[in-house]
Amino acid sequence: MTERQVAMDQGETRTGPRAALAAVGRCELLSLAAFAVSGAGALVVAALLLLPVGVGLLLLPSAAGALRRLSDGHRDRTARWTGTVISPPGPLPVPPAPDGSGAGRARRSRALLGDAGFWHDLRWAWAEPWTGALLAVVPPALVVFGLFGAVVQPFVWRSLGEDNWYAFIRVDSPATAAAAALLGAGLAAAGVALAPRVLRLHARWSRRLLAAPHTTELVRRIEHLAGSRAAVLDVQAAELRRIERDLHDGAQARLVALGMTLDEATRLLDTDPPAARALLREVRATSQRALQDLRELVHGVLPPVLADRGLGDAVRSLALDSHLDVHVEALLPGRLPAPVESAGYFAVAELLANAAKHSRASEVRIGLGHADGVLRVTVADDGRGGADPAGSGLLGVRRRLDPFDGTLVLHSPPGGPTTATLEIPCASSLPKTSSSSGTG
Repeated sequence: MTERQVAMDQGETRTGPRAALAAVGRCELLSLAAFAVSGAGALVVAALLLLPVGVGLLLLPSAAGALRRLSDGHRDRTARWTGTVISPPGPLPVPPAPDGSGAGRARRSRALLGDAGFWHDLRWAWAEPWTGALLAVVPPALVVFGLFGAVVQPFVWRSLGEDNWYAFIRVDSPATAAAAALLGAGLAAAGVALAPRVLRLHARWSRRLLAAPHTTELVRRIEHLAGSRAAVLDVQAAELRRIERDLHDGAQARLVALGMTLDEATRLLDTDPPAARALLREVRATSQRALQDLRELVHGVLPPVLADRGLGDAVRSLALDSHLDVHVEALLPGRLPAPVESAGYFAVAELLANAAKHSRASEVRIGLGHADGVLRVTVADDGRGGADPAGSGLLGVRRRLDPFDGTLVLHSPPGGPTTATLEIPCASSLPKTSSSSGTG
């Protein structure tokens, strides 16, 4: 998942005073957690130093496990607090035998020494207290120091003597005490404002230290592509079967009936003209129904409005056909690649169907935008929420997005509202930006 996806999933996109104050507390927790990280790193290094005498072989698995638990917790907090996803390394080597024998621990210790993820954790454990923790402590330090100047100095400056300095202000009179209070308020406000930015900067630094090794990422990427390819082949086969079934049961059956009726009308043309005319009228109605079946089939494969007008107008046509109150806002830079537009269109169609069938929504808002090479689609409804991310409809949407490395993030707390965010990496084919909005 991308950073923005996790942020949406965890509801971390909110901003305001409460979020900034929460960021100050989180910075403080990060700075305090550095003590535990440093302790775990010291245990691992001690075990490594004791390897030549054999004791380290017994201590290293436990120390490495404790360090991994701390690093996993840090990855989880970073994702929840900032939306920055740090890809975890592979699991540590297989634990020792169930009996906890020394031979099993020794085998695991030797495997740990060749594990790239273990060395990444150790690198982070020794760099975090001197870099990340010092960075994280800045906002809470500014807040505490600022509150001392704004709240404490005005009342106790007389008892602190003539050498009472607050930052660069010598507090020895009511005027200088007021100046110290103003400076303290400014420092506290600066600390609160700075905290969210420091959290994001700390998250980026942590990702550089803690992200999975490049070889692990390549293996995961290959596995993901193999799974996506298999899913795409399954979807294509199912789509072909659907088209074949629709043709067989719909247009093909009507065309066969049309031919038989024409034969009958031809035989009756000379002997019973009124009956022949009635059959020809029936042929006309049958041909109209067959044409309608073909139109619906084509619409299900590639809607003409999507091919002719692009994703924005195609989604607007979905809004007009829906019985819900649908608002569409599209800010797209011209046309996008046809496969991307098709995937986005059918994903929106599925999400609209879910909103109509399951969420009891009355209003849906759809936003389409393109920035930094990513198509972003947001579908939000005012329904009852509680949508199941593992539902068949949402799984179908994810399967449509997988071939493009696209993602679907669902935020649907019980009671609503429900917001689904789709992101598909792609490039636009036109530099000119077009915008449109509408209501269905």
